[in-house]
Amino acid sequence: MQGESLLIIVVVGVIAGWLAGQVVRGTGYGLLHDLIIGVIGAFIGGWLLPELNIHLGVGMIGAIINATIGAVLLLIVLRLVRGGGGGWRSRWGWGS
Repeated sequence: MQGESLLIIVVVGVIAGWLAGQVVRGTGYGLLHDLIIGVIGAFIGGWLLPELNIHLGVGMIGAIINATIGAVLLLIVLRLVRGGGGGWRSRWGWGS
């Protein structure tokens, strides 16, 4: 892997992780966590979207959009698995 490719992966990962944090949580998770979430989200989005026959473009913007969608899905699944700390259950009086 070339240095430029690694830099692009890091930039896309940080931006996508931060955007996903804004969508799901309302704030980012910090630089390292945003990077990890964004890179994992890029793998998820890069696999899932073509499987659903969804193509959002090419280049850096397309990569950021794909990674952000994957990262949002990742954060939603993690929130569901961990219980989420509130959410619809507590709003409807079903929480403990």
